[in-house]
Amino acid sequence: MTDDSAARRVHIIQGEYKVVSDPNIVLSTILGSCVAACLRDPFAGVGGMNHFLLPGSATAGAGGGDATRYGVHLMELLINGLLKQGARRDRIEAKVFGGAKTIATFSNVGEQNAAFAMQFLKDEGIKVVGSSTGGEHGRKLEFWPVSGRARQYPLTGAETQRTVALEQKPVFTPKAVESSIEFF
Repeated sequence: MTDDSAARRVHIIQGEYKVVSDPNIVLSTILGSCVAACLRDPFAGVGGMNHFLLPGSATAGAGGGDATRYGVHLMELLINGLLKQGARRDRIEAKVFGGAKTIATFSNVGEQNAAFAMQFLKDEGIKVVGSSTGGEHGRKLEFWPVSGRARQYPLTGAETQRTVALEQKPVFTPKAVESSIEFF
């Protein structure tokens, strides 16, 4: 393993999710107004994390086809990923993080994200065993999916603003291609 206390870090960015059963993996992410749901089945020894930008709705996929920004899509993917690796829905437990109000003059999408995640889990019958949402600053999150241990670090104002800037970028940034063609 690595020299960092035998844990291998896997960073989850906006629009991603990861499911693992290796006790030596720690999932990490940086959150501003985004939310990360950390789910696990303690008996199956499997868990995972997602990171979403917007709560989502029944028409989430209609907004340009980029469903990975939406919680409704990523929550389903995470739950289904756990079930495929042997988890049982009735044993899954959750921890929810993020949802800060990072820019005072903007609408509170962070609060909407956190409320969405909590309602989604309730509707799915998944027990929430811990949460840390809201506030004005972002957070760095680490989650050990097999043990269920979670640790967060508050970000400073400057770190939070960098995180907000990243959250406002498209999930998939097209690479620039050099071309002699000029479009008008």
